Amino acid sequence: MLSSVYVETTIFSYLTARPSGDLVTAGHQRSTAQWWGTAAVRHRLVSSAVVTREVRAGNALMAERRLALMADIPLVEVTDEANDLARALLTAGLLPVDAGADALHVAVAAVNRVDYPATWNLRHLAGAVVRRRIEQALRGRGFDPPMLCTPEELLADSPTVGDCDAT
Repeated sequence: MLSSVYVETTIFSYLTARPSGDLVTAGHQRSTAQWWGTAAVRHRLVSSAVVTREVRAGNALMAERRLALMADIPLVEVTDEANDLARALLTAGLLPVDAGADALHVAVAAVNRVDYPATWNLRHLAGAVVRRRIEQALRGRGFDPPMLCTPEELLADSPTVGDCDAT
């Protein structure tokens, strides 16, 4: 069975952005494109209305490109339970108060039992310290936490494994 991957907004942004002059960001853009090339056959991709709302923002042409990438990806439900969980993450101080959408990405993935939210948001979601804190908070609220990953971590997989575990 394929693992499920919640495709967060930053993935669509990296896929459609102009190539960055920053070497690290440019490398992330390349690895994101490489991962994206096989993601749909290696994983069950999902997203949410939260992502749709975010990718619509900004430059109209870029928004159109981001939305086109989302066109065939099913959206998981943003439930009252997910909204409550997101508020709890914010109230606990795990994310800044202005990072409500980021908290909602985590909550939607957890409530919908998604295996791996894919993101480049290292500050609020996939950084080692914040990831651990989020996982502990989710466990404390009775959820099996999803493994927040970058596309590079997902790329590190064996083609037959389909999850974030290094092989």
